[in-house]
Amino acid sequence: MYLKSTLAVAALALAAPMLATPASAATPNAPDTPPGAHNIVIVHGAFSDGSGWRVVHDILIHKGYNVRVVQETMTTLADDVDAVNSAIIGADGPVVLVGKDYGGAVITAAGTRGKVRALVYVAGFEPDVGESVTQLLDSMPKPTDDIHATRDGHLYFDRAKFDADFAGDLVTNRSDFLAASQALPTAAAFGGNSYASAWRDKPSYAVIATDDLVVSPDLQRWMAERAGSKITPVKASHAIEITQPEAVAQVIENAALNAK
Repeated sequence: MYLKSTLAVAALALAAPMLATPASAATPNAPDTPPGAHNIVIVHGAFSDGSGWRVVHDILIHKGYNVRVVQETMTTLADDVDAVNSAIIGADGPVVLVGKDYGGAVITAAGTRGKVRALVYVAGFEPDVGESVTQLLDSMPKPTDDIHATRDGHLYFDRAKFDADFAGDLVTNRSDFLAASQALPTAAAFGGNSYASAWRDKPSYAVIATDDLVVSPDLQRWMAERAGSKITPVKASHAIEITQPEAVAQVIENAALNAK
């Protein structure tokens, strides 16, 4: 009886250090939570889906950020704002919103929520209240005219010109796949008028793709200057999140670190 009790006490003593080991010690390589806003919500653009943000996502999560990539339906602007709102609500603290081309219009409306601390536009539209993507696209001469409408009200990018005009700095086999797997927005989504402009009250950052043949770099700069966005020009095609992920991730990280 005494021997059994002694063995039981010894077993508990040996187990105690293991039970007391903190979770952080069990995962010594886990990155620390960065200061500022540690939640990043990415909203992809038209004609390419969220998978193009894989490398940007990986860079940020390895620095300790919680990253969510929202896959939009691109049926209406209101539907996509609702999808982003759900991601914001589900975040466990302050959020930085990132929007590519049409996604910029989405974060401009969704960014008014209290958790949102900053907006990052990546070759993105920065509409004011009452403006639409279509209206902004038509406000300046277009570098190309490669966007066409289907009979059922969707928009697509000319596959024959995708390689040169959408992703001129990508190898052909990758740009050919992007052309074949396009995510098609509706004309209604492009024509949706913004009912809020979060950049009026929140810090904003603009990554301008200087070789963009989809959204004019002049238009990108004009919108960014009007919004007071901090501008970072990057020599890249419209596929900038794929071809220059380090530069894009750095701007997002800067926005997060400076968020208050």
